[in-house]
Amino acid sequence: MTLAKNCSFCGKAIEPGTGIMYVRKDGAILYFCSNKCRKNMIELNRVPRYVKWTNEYHDLKKMRAKS
Repeated sequence: MTLAKNCSFCGKAIEPGTGIMYVRKDGAILYFCSNKCRKNMIELNRVPRYVKWTNEYHDLKKMRAKS
């Protein structure tokens, strides 16, 4: 039984048999749940903590609200 991986950009769980695995030239492996996430990270060079629909953005927003 394999465990579901998380998307490297949005943080969403990826079901086994779906998604995109991207390997960088330095050997780092990135997993993406959709083409939208892949394009935002690889082609557009966006940072997940500044994109409102990612889990990282919402986690950061919650941490700021607690402070």
